[in-house]
Amino acid sequence: MTQLTYLDWLQFFSHFLMLSLLSVGGAVSTLPEMHRYLVTQQAWMSEAQFNASVALAQAAPGPNVLFVALMGWHVGANTGSNWVALLGVLIAMVGIILPSATLTFSFANWSHKNRDLILVRSFKLGMAPIVIGLLIATGWIMASVPHENIQPWAVYLLTAVAAIVVWRTQIHLLWLLSAGALLGWFGLV
Repeated sequence: MTQLTYLDWLQFFSHFLMLSLLSVGGAVSTLPEMHRYLVTQQAWMSEAQFNASVALAQAAPGPNVLFVALMGWHVGANTGSNWVALLGVLIAMVGIILPSATLTFSFANWSHKNRDLILVRSFKLGMAPIVIGLLIATGWIMASVPHENIQPWAVYLLTAVAAIVVWRTQIHLLWLLSAGALLGWFGLV
């Protein structure tokens, strides 16, 4: 891959600034757009790097926004040295955190003071289906990637079963993650 120009880095930064304002359900809700931009459109990352970034960040302790740092690392590392990879991490993280954190901090104070207004209640009710739709799109993108040892229908079935279990039961997510890890360990998924 070739080096990124200053204009490429600016475009990368501005794209993550825009995604930050869309990340109502958290940064993970913007995964489909990140995939489209980084893998399909710009080809700055491979499918494997994209999925590894998400999987590693979700498995690691700490905030789940770490996948954005890993994506920035891959973009920088694929086009330069480790120093360029660190620049990618910095650009991606500042881009995804700054606008949403500023907006959230400002809006949270105002909405808490005005929580009884119909406007605030309507906003919260209206955002729920958007967040759910973004998370479903994220699951679809993650399940659509070809897997070596498992049929596509099995991935979709496993995704649907996990979604239903989360929706209809009180089982803690760590149990589901553990079950997924065991299924992967034994080569079933």
